[in-house]
Amino acid sequence: MATMSFIPIQSQAQDRQPQSTQPQAAAEAKVDGVFSGPSFRKGLWRFVRTLDVVRNANKNVKYRLVDREMTRCVDPTQAMKATFSSSPVGSCVSDKPEKVGNKYTFGHRCDYLGAVSTVITVHSDEAYTELNEVTVGEHPKSDLVTAKRIGDCTDDKAEDVAKTSVSSLQH
Repeated sequence: MATMSFIPIQSQAQDRQPQSTQPQAAAEAKVDGVFSGPSFRKGLWRFVRTLDVVRNANKNVKYRLVDREMTRCVDPTQAMKATFSSSPVGSCVSDKPEKVGNKYTFGHRCDYLGAVSTVITVHSDEAYTELNEVTVGEHPKSDLVTAKRIGDCTDDKAEDVAKTSVSSLQH
């Protein structure tokens, strides 16, 4: 089975500084004049990821291949920058996202699954879901990541939980 990465693992920026008490808007952010995706608060985040594949001719029976949970101190905005600036993978070229309400939709995006349709739903600056679907081929797949900020990273106990969770889920 191919190695699959959690979106937050791509994020290299980990902030252990105290958070501002004012919430950031979960609206569009312009960073360096390039990024126009959602913005999230840095902190301790819990990610739940499921990967399902369809295995029958009627395409109505799904099998769960992956069901993992991870808690980590991250800045999800950094991971979103990578998602929104997807460079071509071989001959696969990603579409620009369309924003409607709180959803960012990529009709065609290139990632580790191949050419996928992606919908990122922003619930707030502390929660989002990302659904990646491959509908072509014999075995369509759906990869769902549910992300929720659960606290600040300044708490030693929270940091210990994050370290333990990350080390148990790394490939």
